[in-house]
Amino acid sequence: MKIRPATLSDIPAITRIYADAVRHGTASFELEPPDEAEMTRRMNALLAGKFPYLVAEIEGAVAGYAYASLYRTRPAYRFTVENSVYVTPEMHRRGIGRKLLERLIDACTALGFRQMIAVIGDSNQAASIGVHKACGFEPAGNLKNIGWKFGRWLDTPLMQRALGPGASSDP
Repeated sequence: MKIRPATLSDIPAITRIYADAVRHGTASFELEPPDEAEMTRRMNALLAGKFPYLVAEIEGAVAGYAYASLYRTRPAYRFTVENSVYVTPEMHRRGIGRKLLERLIDACTALGFRQMIAVIGDSNQAASIGVHKACGFEPAGNLKNIGWKFGRWLDTPLMQRALGPGASSDP
């Protein structure tokens, strides 16, 4: 497995992976998958903001991707990022998500961010919660019944991890 920075040439694979997550899962609360043009716009916005955007490649094929974005846009949140990690369904449970998240943590730490937040779609996402715990995240709360998808209410667990010195010193 090779983890590398994502490029615009990865958009078709990234769009397919995300579309499956939207159509069949609860990791995303979107109801309709965005097209390649929208996914390109989103990637360009993150790259323009100098946020890390990574892909995991196996035998030349994109098996998953991860990126960081601002947790919130207000200035006081400028040292806090939110992570997103998606893996193609046929590659689940092979450690790809964990490797992507580990590299994303390293990249965000190197950029000077101090906290990383995981906003997990659905409290039944045991694999995602487990990967985040394995990477040092701790539960930070649970927003109950805030999303409606697939005919049911969904919770949103929040997890948090300090990056670098975290809050032990000024940025």
